[in-house]
Amino acid sequence: MSVFTDDNSDKQDDTGVPVPVPGTVSRIVSLVPSLSESVAATLPGALTGATDWCAHPPGLDVTRVRGTKNPDLDAILRLRPDVVLANAEENRAPDIEALRAAGVPVWVTRIETLDQAFSSLARMFTHACRTAVPAWLTRAEEVWREPYRGPRRTAVIPIWRRPWMVVGRDTFTGDVLARLGVDNLYAGHPERYPKIPLDELVAARPDLVVLPDEPYAFSDTDGPECFPGLRSVPVSGRLLTWYGPSLVQARAELERALR
Repeated sequence: MSVFTDDNSDKQDDTGVPVPVPGTVSRIVSLVPSLSESVAATLPGALTGATDWCAHPPGLDVTRVRGTKNPDLDAILRLRPDVVLANAEENRAPDIEALRAAGVPVWVTRIETLDQAFSSLARMFTHACRTAVPAWLTRAEEVWREPYRGPRRTAVIPIWRRPWMVVGRDTFTGDVLARLGVDNLYAGHPERYPKIPLDELVAARPDLVVLPDEPYAFSDTDGPECFPGLRSVPVSGRLLTWYGPSLVQARAELERALR
């Protein structure tokens, strides 16, 4: 059970919607893997439901409610959550609205930068989960506070193949890499995840081709062979795209991989 001193007025989530979270929160359903890990690390007894993709922490023992894009709304309602945690990018607006129409408070995060992650998660825990800001979040903010002082490099960051798609503008992934001295060549693209032909990616001649293992499972043997003559760096998608406890270790581990 989570109880935190706060007034009873509705607080607005990251999308500006007032969310009538009860004063006491003991049952939380999360529809976002990184938020599930965040709650499990902070209020493990309160997390009662999560998606099939919520793989951290390992051995997470909660009711599964299908995927981020096709949640089982009936299963969620049967869990009688005090609040459902969602994300504006990862979850579909019709599902969020259907839960709200059924009387379930849904707190929606919107996170496109590291600074937004720190402030959004602090607000989520305080207002949606009715608990104090966790120590791991404070530590993560401290870890990322020191500015990068080394030389800058360029990169393309594929997230899918057949067709090839890359990280474009206004993404958490792009901001993480920028904070580590790696500038996304497609940061100025009008789309957030544009489809770019492979020959164009190779012709861009980036210093690095950063290959996260999600959503497409790029690896040492799947992806680098498409970029001959370029340095490919397979990395953990969790370190690059998740906003949660992994942020405490992500900077050091990504810096080692990107050297």
